[in-house]
Amino acid sequence: MLMEEARAKVNLTLRVVGRRVDGYHDLESLVAFADCADRLSLTPGSGLNLKTIGPLAGACGEVADNLVLKAARLLGERVPDLKVGDFTLDKVLPVAAGIGGGSADAAAALRLLAQTNGLSIEDSRLIEVSRLTGADVPVCLASHACVMTGVGETLLPVSLPKIPCVLVNPRIPVATKDVFGALGLRNGELLVGASDILQATAWPEQGASVEDWVEVLAANSNDLEAPATRIQPVIGEVLSALSATNGAWLARMSGSGATCFAIFENTAEAQRAAQKIQLDHPLWWVHAGVLS
Repeated sequence: MLMEEARAKVNLTLRVVGRRVDGYHDLESLVAFADCADRLSLTPGSGLNLKTIGPLAGACGEVADNLVLKAARLLGERVPDLKVGDFTLDKVLPVAAGIGGGSADAAAALRLLAQTNGLSIEDSRLIEVSRLTGADVPVCLASHACVMTGVGETLLPVSLPKIPCVLVNPRIPVATKDVFGALGLRNGELLVGASDILQATAWPEQGASVEDWVEVLAANSNDLEAPATRIQPVIGEVLSALSATNGAWLARMSGSGATCFAIFENTAEAQRAAQKIQLDHPLWWVHAGVLS
């Protein structure tokens, strides 16, 4: 049996550049990965199956629609005699939460299948399948901090320090398509002009401190935060709760929501903040850890 972690993806910034003629949105996002993850195992066998277990297995929906199986089937169409088997997904990350849980699961499936079949993670078929499975799957395939542009296909690795953080999800799912719908861009409409493109963000150099990074992050934002909060006002409550904790340097929503994060100076402050939020909001999903 082989095992892979499917780490939560956190969008530290998210800029919507515009909407393409084909309806997809062009984005620019600084993506980091958290130290909380679903776990996916693969026992090689003749069939292709998926079983979900864990505290949030019930939120996964129909197994047949799971991105793990979609990715495996797409790879099977491209790799002759692909060896597959029985996947078991231990689901601990909230779903429809803006932290790429389903995409991370699919990426973990591709890494497991690559291992089983002696494929390189750089194999063009693997990359193609990651793009076809979902916009966040390519970035989750490597699970390395990077600047993601286009519809998620262009990835530029960056060197992040270990950033102490708290992630909070109010356990209310938010559909990505609804948030983009609330943004209200028409096909072919640009949000960013030529002058904005020229003033691309200068990210800190390798070895920069958490404080240096927070300074640059604070000058950016998540363009989906306002439309997502209109759909689910509880996001505003989560951001307020995070901002009100001692030592929170920056609080923001990740992806299309509803998960929000706060960055702290050190892990002890992050732990204390998480304990307070969990005490005040026992039904919320709360994780204290690090982003990298």
